[in-house]
Amino acid sequence: MVDIHSHILWGVDDGAETFDDTLAMLKLAADSGTTDIVATPHANSRYRYDTEVVKQKIEQASASGSATPRIHRGCDFHLSFDNVQDAMDNPAKYSINGGRYLLVEFPNNNPLAGMKRVLATLLDIGLTPIMTHPERHNHLRKINEDFREWIQMGCLVQVTAQSLLGRFGRQAEMSAWEMVRRGLAHFVASDGHDVEHRPPRLDLAFDAVASRLGQSHAQLLLIENPGAVLAGGSIRAPVPEPRPWYRWWK
Repeated sequence: MVDIHSHILWGVDDGAETFDDTLAMLKLAADSGTTDIVATPHANSRYRYDTEVVKQKIEQASASGSATPRIHRGCDFHLSFDNVQDAMDNPAKYSINGGRYLLVEFPNNNPLAGMKRVLATLLDIGLTPIMTHPERHNHLRKINEDFREWIQMGCLVQVTAQSLLGRFGRQAEMSAWEMVRRGLAHFVASDGHDVEHRPPRLDLAFDAVASRLGQSHAQLLLIENPGAVLAGGSIRAPVPEPRPWYRWWK
């Protein structure tokens, strides 16, 4: 499996704290079936994203001698004014492997007015935004008209593995499954922060998706589409489950 969202690098954000933590997370990921993992430190007002530091830490972790997944560079890119301005000048700075795909994180407690223009700007400079964990967002979890329009514009969606397993509460779980069933989710990733509470493992989510929607759907969300991100290829839209949908949040 391929994990496109993780906080495995030590000392750069709220993920791994020490080098040993990083190695433990990588071992857990490998033991649970992850062959490739993208290190995506936060870039926001609290954590500064330094490309050279990220590269150096990836090289150090990769050279540890342990049996670990292949590590790729990425970023958990907060949609702030300063970040977007910098991305316009340096499109490859924050994207996965310097390619076309960019994980984007929305402000959780602020209105989303103006976000269509922000996403359109990223698309215009050749970046494809991957909206991270919308099922955990106060507004996006409702799968509203704006959210669906952004997907139609060309944005993609990543839900969190543990959301599908109930880790972030009932609302997040129900929203994540509705996105998956409706074909609105293109990826499942771990968003791993540690080995205990938010582990970088995908196997349980793979089994859950395969059990409910079939093996091919699980392979698309956890192997094929995330693999295409690493290769800079095209993403295949999932086929919605043929069943009526209900507005669970009312």
